[in-house]
Amino acid sequence: MVDQLRSWFRENHTLVIFLVAQAIALGAAAAAMLAYAVKLETRVYTMETRGAEYTVARMEEMKQRITVLEQNIKKNEASIERIVDVMTKGLSK
Repeated sequence: MVDQLRSWFRENHTLVIFLVAQAIALGAAAAAMLAYAVKLETRVYTMETRGAEYTVARMEEMKQRITVLEQNIKKNEASIERIVDVMTKGLSK
């Protein structure tokens, strides 16, 4: 029995090596996919936990910027009104 197995292995050693290499490649691919899935899940969890807080902070920052822009617009409108009044005073004479 052992002699038959050795004989078969000698005759088919290329096939055995190929099958072992293929099993190793499939294992490596499965490990890579598992590692990628874990990394992706970690990122999603991080975004879910930090995302809401981050979004609220950014929205507050945008509101502040909009408020500053609105104030600047009002100042510019008042300045333009003053300039127009000064320039048009001389036209009515």
